[in-house]
Amino acid sequence: MNHAASSRQSRSFTRKLVRTSVVAVAAALGVGLSVAHAGPLSKVGKGEGQVDIVAWPGYIERGETDKGFDWVTGFEKKTGCKVKVKTAGTSDEMVALMNEGGFDLVTASGDASMRLIAGKRVQEINVDLIPSYKTVDPRLQKARWHYVDGKHYGVPYQWGYNVLAYNTKAFKTAPTSWKVVFEEMTLDDGKSNKGRVQAFDGPIYIADAALYLKATKPELGIKDPYELNEDQYKAALDLLRQQRKLVARYWHDAMVQIDDFKNEGVVASSSWGFQVNLLQGDKQPIASVVPVEGASGWADTTMLHANAKHPNCAYMWMEHSVNPKLQGDLAAWFGSVPAVPAACKGNPLLGDGGCENNGYKEFERISFWRTPVAKCADPKGCVPYYRWVSDYIAILGGR
Repeated sequence: MNHAASSRQSRSFTRKLVRTSVVAVAAALGVGLSVAHAGPLSKVGKGEGQVDIVAWPGYIERGETDKGFDWVTGFEKKTGCKVKVKTAGTSDEMVALMNEGGFDLVTASGDASMRLIAGKRVQEINVDLIPSYKTVDPRLQKARWHYVDGKHYGVPYQWGYNVLAYNTKAFKTAPTSWKVVFEEMTLDDGKSNKGRVQAFDGPIYIADAALYLKATKPELGIKDPYELNEDQYKAALDLLRQQRKLVARYWHDAMVQIDDFKNEGVVASSSWGFQVNLLQGDKQPIASVVPVEGASGWADTTMLHANAKHPNCAYMWMEHSVNPKLQGDLAAWFGSVPAVPAACKGNPLLGDGGCENNGYKEFERISFWRTPVAKCADPKGCVPYYRWVSDYIAILGGR
């Protein structure tokens, strides 16, 4: 990652710590009218002049922050499609924006994509119109978070995992378990971890607790952290209530978390490669690991709105989005892994070791975000996402 632009994404990940229950639950459920639409496009025609995209901050750059990172300008010149971007800091926000409409594409993580498909807010993609689709990592081409009932509902974009970031002055040896953020203990520097750790403030973080319990309390029988029966779910909530006593701040703003590690005494937290890379680039004593219990992660898919006003430009963008240079540049910028393996070699910004450093070989150890639903492998059913939302808001509020 290019560390010179350490101020980039300062606009990113902005939202309130505790969302109002009505808005959060509505977004979580993907509330909105079902939309009827025809089958996928049969051919790409003349561009409509623009394409409107909902994206994670930093995902679609035009060189405004750093001239070395620009995968928009050339596309606009080639296609005549002006790219307009609305950034969203959470999956729930993305679902809400897609429910409102007025957008063509969204870079949805797995905890949003299934809601968008179920709510008929996105449409089937004709991958024959995306010649470069065949270059996408085979592990992603038919991933369960966008390939449903034999239909493609998007084009893989980037992926990564949620690492355990830690301060090397507080830990003489690298921590090996998520225990350091879930249970009170004395660290290597002789101080308690209480008030010095953070946790992600999104409801999907319940899966992180479940993943830890899967390894440490096998008697619970957790097989999938996104498919929890009532007993397993209760155990996860109990662990998170215990963690609440340790957490100094729940994070969602990547730049605020960076400042917390630098100036507020935070020594351990779930995090992303983005924050770790910037902290290391700023010569901070920060490192990261994937603990023995594994990690949750995100795999993002560019999805087409059911009522897209600019489908031709949207298809042009989806084809453009998987070219190796864009994929490599974005991985270098964001600290993620390209959806196209060819991007891992020969990119001067990413470097030939960039993909491995960002987690390319960790794919099998990652429990990728998915929307929890009631119907699951357990015959008794599982706890659906709307309860994850309301219960996690309660935990954030100390209840």
